Amino acid sequence: MLDGELLQILACPQCKGDLEYREKEDKLICHKCKLAYKIVDDIPVMLIDEAEVIDE
Repeated sequence: MLDGELLQILACPQCKGDLEYREKEDKLICHKCKLAYKIVDDIPVMLIDEAEVIDE
């Protein structure tokens, strides 16, 4: 689980927009870019090249 303060300051590295934390999937979602950033050992992997493209 990510810290609430960390979630408030994180932004999508591509568009600088807001991210949604999906605890069940352990991912951060950018709805604007349609990218999902994984979280490994409670550390967000905020690399655009490693983000998963999502289709919502």
